[in-house]
Amino acid sequence: MKPVSFDPSTAECLVFTYKAGLLSGVAHDLKLRVERFEIAVDDQGIHTHFHASSLRVVCAQVGGQDDPRALSEKDRREIEATIVRDVLDARRHPAIDFRSSAVAATVAPAEIQIDGTLSIRGRERPLRLLARREADRAVIETAIHQPDFGIRPYTAMLGALRIKPDVAVRVTTPWPD
Repeated sequence: MKPVSFDPSTAECLVFTYKAGLLSGVAHDLKLRVERFEIAVDDQGIHTHFHASSLRVVCAQVGGQDDPRALSEKDRREIEATIVRDVLDARRHPAIDFRSSAVAATVAPAEIQIDGTLSIRGRERPLRLLARREADRAVIETAIHQPDFGIRPYTAMLGALRIKPDVAVRVTTPWPD
């Protein structure tokens, strides 16, 4: 395989958080974008490096639909600062890394199974991913259970407002040949 690499100019990494709790009606589900990352695909496998301090709020979501007017610029910046400082502790743990241990075609056409290790906040956990082909793109969607990586999901107002422990991640790249 010819080595290829991807970054935000050719690929996209989105993170979705979901609200919960008694006061969830005053909160928002969020769509975040990782602004700085590298993905390398070569004979050794797939290696990714996501910069933990580069998550940016794209918008709030209501009923699964983007609502770009739901958050002020100040709200966005406060959310981003909280994620970097309190949730990911990016100062002490600047990188989120994934390294594959096995990459194989599946029985289904245009799918690749990727097994590997995800590292967040200094904790490693095995992760199985499925890349599916959509036109000329590879799409990987997974859920990450924050407590598995020592992350206490964000809470406010004595827990009446909180973020669900599972966040969704979607990475889209050109389909590697």
